[in-house]
Amino acid sequence: MADNEEDSNMPRDAKIMQSLLKSMGVEEYEPRVINKFLELWYRYVVDVLTDAQVYSEHAGKPAIDVDDVKLAIQSQVNFSFSQPPPREVLLELAQNRNKIPLPKSIAGPGFPLPPDQDTLIAPNYQFAIPNKRSVEPMEETEDEEVPNADPNPSQEEKTDAEQNPHQRVSFPLPKRQKD
Repeated sequence: MADNEEDSNMPRDAKIMQSLLKSMGVEEYEPRVINKFLELWYRYVVDVLTDAQVYSEHAGKPAIDVDDVKLAIQSQVNFSFSQPPPREVLLELAQNRNKIPLPKSIAGPGFPLPPDQDTLIAPNYQFAIPNKRSVEPMEETEDEEVPNADPNPSQEEKTDAEQNPHQRVSFPLPKRQKD
C-alpha cells in the first residue's frame, strides 16, 4: 500500500524514469538514482535546446524548428561521445606494441617489485657520519691518568679501527674524586 502512495506522489518524469529502469531489467536501486538520472536528463535537454536556439538565431528564424533541434543533438553527440578507432588501427597498434619483448623477470619468491630507485620503499636517508678526525692531542700531566690507555694496542683493535673508522669512538672518562 505504501508503494502505491509513493507512486501517486511521484512526479510524472520520475515515474517515466522508473518505468525505463524496470523495462531495462533493473529491479533494485537506490531512490536517489532516479533523481540523478532526472538531473542528467534535464541538463541534456537544456543544452540541446540552448544550442538549437543559437542555431535558429544564426539562421535568422523567428522560432526553433525540427532542423535546429536535430543539428543541436548531432552537435552534442559529436562533442560528448567519442567513437573508438577502427579495428584495423587497433590491430596495427597492437602489433607494433607487441614487437617489443617484455623484460625478463628474475623475480624470486614474493611479489616482483621494480628497482629500489624507482619505488617509494627505498631508504631515503643515510646513517654514515663523515670521517673527520680532527682530534687534538691531549696534554697529560703527572696527576692525570688516562684509564685503560694501552700504549701498544693489539693487532685486533688496529684492524677493527682501520676497517670501520665510523664506528670507533673514544673519549676520556672523568676522574672520580676520592672522599
